Amino acid sequence: MATIFSKIAAGEIPSYKVAEDDKHYAFLDINPVAPGHTLVIPKKEVDYIFDLSDDEYLELQLFAKRVAKAMKKSLPCERVGVAVIGLEVPHTHIHLVPINKESDMNFFKEKLSLDSKDMKDIADSIAANFK
Repeated sequence: MATIFSKIAAGEIPSYKVAEDDKHYAFLDINPVAPGHTLVIPKKEVDYIFDLSDDEYLELQLFAKRVAKAMKKSLPCERVGVAVIGLEVPHTHIHLVPINKESDMNFFKEKLSLDSKDMKDIADSIAANFK
């Protein structure tokens, strides 16, 4: 059975896509800890990031780096924080979070609720800066 992330990457569930290539997909988290909080996934379903082959792992990290660079150009942040927690959905994913201080990476704080126009504007801005 396909994970929710596989369904998002396949276009079966709508998302705010920021980047895509033949093996990876990046989209805005709908329950962000900060505006622009992005999830980066391999299209191939693998539950645990360290179960990826070395090549798959490196490709995913390099794709995430490109997304983070686009985020840095698009959002008012000092850095883009990176987290791999991996317990929420059984599909490898990297959290990229625009941060100005370490506490911006607190996944236990109340999640933000942004309207669809703001989400679309953020996604479009990151997508435009993705190279």
